[in-house]
Amino acid sequence: MECYPVAKVGGLADVVGALPKYQNKMGLDASVIMPWYNKPFFYNHDFDIVFDGFIHQSSHMYQVQVFKEKSSVLGFDLYLVKIPGLLDRENVYGYWDESEQFIAFQHGVLHWLSAMQIRPDVLHCHDYHTGLVPFMIEYCYEFSFLKGVKTIGTIHNGEYQGSMDWQMSSFLPHFEGQKSGLLDWNGRINPMATMIKNCNAFNAVSGGYLEELFYSFQGLEPLMNQERQKAFGIINGIDTEVWNPETDDMLKFNYNKDYAGEGKWENKKVICAEYGLNPNLPLFGFIGRFAGEKGADLLPDIVEKSIQETNGSLNIIVLGSGNQYIENKLKELQYKFSINFALDLGYKEYLSHQIYASADFLLMPSRVEPCGLNQMYSMRYGTVPIVRYTGGLRDTVQDISTGGSGLNFTNAGADDAVHAIKRALHIYSQKDLMTGLIYSNMSFDFSWETSAQNYLEMYYY
Repeated sequence: MECYPVAKVGGLADVVGALPKYQNKMGLDASVIMPWYNKPFFYNHDFDIVFDGFIHQSSHMYQVQVFKEKSSVLGFDLYLVKIPGLLDRENVYGYWDESEQFIAFQHGVLHWLSAMQIRPDVLHCHDYHTGLVPFMIEYCYEFSFLKGVKTIGTIHNGEYQGSMDWQMSSFLPHFEGQKSGLLDWNGRINPMATMIKNCNAFNAVSGGYLEELFYSFQGLEPLMNQERQKAFGIINGIDTEVWNPETDDMLKFNYNKDYAGEGKWENKKVICAEYGLNPNLPLFGFIGRFAGEKGADLLPDIVEKSIQETNGSLNIIVLGSGNQYIENKLKELQYKFSINFALDLGYKEYLSHQIYASADFLLMPSRVEPCGLNQMYSMRYGTVPIVRYTGGLRDTVQDISTGGSGLNFTNAGADDAVHAIKRALHIYSQKDLMTGLIYSNMSFDFSWETSAQNYLEMYYY
């Protein structure tokens, strides 16, 4: 449902905005189909209407319009599906009728493809929002033209499954009743479970996260084990054209790994001046949603304890938004520790780039991290990641004590995180060690080429 730079809430947008671009470079013909949102991207680019039709949702009839961006400015064909009354809104998520929205999107897409006799080789579905597609093309009478098209599912975050009451089945296109069990999990329609049951193959966005899903998947563990023969773990890449400190126009000063010390220092001086921080102190950053899975509820304790226990010998900057309680606690700490702690609420793409370029360390105290992109962005910009050893973080960040690229801690708790921060201060005090760590981190290849090849192999499964 997301694609950078069209509409972004989290890492899903970065993946959908990059993977097809790299797939096209490999010689595939990859396109993105997503909902229409009332966002600047639509008005700032030229689109053609390539389809205009209607679908029935329960007792409602909705218009379906499909817009195609004219110039493939993103490196792939982009299609936006507009359904007035459902898919014509400002935000990506958060509406009371989300289930209707997502069903209508999937219905609208398959109706368009069927009506226009467009039969792709592979339909790649991302998360539960498109999890009903593999079922619908096989068992909904309306889409018989698409029956047999290969479907692939990607699990970006198994915490969200889209579970809904069986009454919502009236919103689905008419389907073979005897196949209803393929929609069901524990007496409810579960789109995530439906995707896993019905797709030809599926993946989690890291090997570490895939292993975790076999024993921790919000109740879907038996299904995961039942379907394990078609499960893959593929670590996400990052778009190294967008995330390149040498050419990034969101930075005040550009730099590469040979001049990282000077470049990061110049950027750090600017951001510290803006937020009233002392640039001579090590700078720790956090970028992300204020959600429990990100460990954001630990942030207030981490900020307070690390500043107090080090006698204010570090600075912390936090960029994010979400849980109101967390926001309020951090606002209190901003007032209490104004010379050591900066807070910016909301999501600002340019500021995230500046923090990666300016910070010495990045904090990721995640409880759940399917892949994690922030740690890869930080390493690309010469910022040392401090991560909880979970999911994709354990696949991409090994501890410096074992010759790795960052600092790990085991428990999702403030005390463990603060201990890791103190270790980071010790590393920071050793200039040669820090310089070498920055250089080696910026030398890692996190580009999409390898991951795109792995996806291609899964398509042939």
